[in-house]
Amino acid sequence: MTRTSFTDHFVKVAADYASHRPTYPPELFAWLAEQAPARTLAWDCATGTGQAAVALADHFEQVWATDASGSQIAAATACAGVQYHTAPADCSGLPDQSVDLVTVAQALHWFDLEHFYAEVRRVLKSGGLLAVWTYGVFQVEGADTAGIQSLLDRFYYETVGACWPPERRHVENGYADLAFPFCELEPPVCGMAVDWTLDDLSGYLRSWSAVSRYREQHGSDPVVPLVAELVPYWGQGCQRVVWPLSIKVGQI
Repeated sequence: MTRTSFTDHFVKVAADYASHRPTYPPELFAWLAEQAPARTLAWDCATGTGQAAVALADHFEQVWATDASGSQIAAATACAGVQYHTAPADCSGLPDQSVDLVTVAQALHWFDLEHFYAEVRRVLKSGGLLAVWTYGVFQVEGADTAGIQSLLDRFYYETVGACWPPERRHVENGYADLAFPFCELEPPVCGMAVDWTLDDLSGYLRSWSAVSRYREQHGSDPVVPLVAELVPYWGQGCQRVVWPLSIKVGQI
C-alpha cells in the first residue's frame, strides 16, 4: 500500500530527462559493489529513466528499478538485468532482507524519509548499503567563461527561480539538512563533468521541472532567449560543464 502522496514534477519532461541528463561516475558504482555484502540484487529507488540502474547492471546480477512516475518508467532505458516498475519509494515490492544495495540518485529530497527509511531497513540484508547522492548547481569551467556563468546563474536563480519546488533547497546544500540515520561510510571523491555543445546544454535545461513549470505559467520557453544570449560566448564547439556531487553511504 502506498503511504505517501506523490507529485510528478517530471511528467512533461521525461523524454528530455532521458536524453539530456548527465551520467554518474563509473568509479562510484564500482566502489559501491565492492562494499556491498554481495552482488545479487540492487534496488535503484526513484530511478527516473534509469541512469543509475543501467550502471548498476554492470556490477549486480539483478537490478530492481522503481519510480513513482509512470512517465519516467515509460521513457527508461532498456537494459539486460534491469527490471523497471512503477512504485513509490516506501513500497518497493521486494521481499524482506533481499537486497544488497539501495541507491537513490538525485531524488531523496522528494521522499517521506521516515517511511522510506523503514522500507530500506526492511529490504536490506545484514550489512547491506544505502547510497544516496545529489548534484547541485552546475558551473562552466575554463578561460573566458565568466560571461556564460553570469547568464546561467541569472537563468537558474531569477528567470526560473520561483518555479523550483521548495525541496530544491536540499539539492543546493548537498543534502546537509536531511536526516541520514545509518552507520556512515566514507565515500570516494567523485566528480561529474561533460563536454557539451550549446544544443546539449539547452536539452539539459529543458529537462528541469522548473523550466516545465515556467512554460505552463508563462506560455513560452525561457531557454530560447537564454540560448540567443549565450551564442556569442559559447561558440560552435564544446564547453566543460561540471557539477558538485554530494554522496552519503550508510550500512545496516
